[in-house]
Amino acid sequence: MHVGAGTGYYSAILAEIVGRDGQVTAIEIDPALAARARENLASAWPQAGVVAADGYAFRPDRPADVVIVNAGVTHFSPAWLDSLAAENGRLLVPLTNAQSWGGFLLVTRRAGATQRYQPQFVHQVGIIHCLGGRNPEAEARLKEAMAKAPMTAVQSLRRVPEEPDASCWLAGDGWWLSLAPGSTHTLVTWISAV
Repeated sequence: MHVGAGTGYYSAILAEIVGRDGQVTAIEIDPALAARARENLASAWPQAGVVAADGYAFRPDRPADVVIVNAGVTHFSPAWLDSLAAENGRLLVPLTNAQSWGGFLLVTRRAGATQRYQPQFVHQVGIIHCLGGRNPEAEARLKEAMAKAPMTAVQSLRRVPEEPDASCWLAGDGWWLSLAPGSTHTLVTWISAV
């Protein structure tokens, strides 16, 4: 799933990666850009479908192995986390401040009795804002978090029913990022490779 597809350039790259047997769902909020992406992808990459929708709220019909977000957010969409495949589903998302700067986090979902996620800081980024993925309260919380510790210090992503504790770096709707490794019931370690 590719959120923020624009005219389809990166969706085409993803379609090449997954090959003819794979599938890419490209989501673009601007109907005119979505139409252009549909045209651009139709003949060479039929495995890439385009949906004109709010990528922050979009929920696919089936789990996604990978969700890539190409626009900066102040907070995760629960829809993205819920959309990940039960084992090794990955989310690449840029958490950014009001000036469009921040960092990419790669979050990997691990199989288990409880929902377990492993985040890894990938790289600093400057990127356009994601419509729907920003609000002033979340912006203030992200600014505080970035002042408290660098994004590289994040060690776990936890979800309800766990509640934020003193290790909380940033919290949102039903999720929170922690500076501590997860317990055996949550997230445990960093992943070493994409």
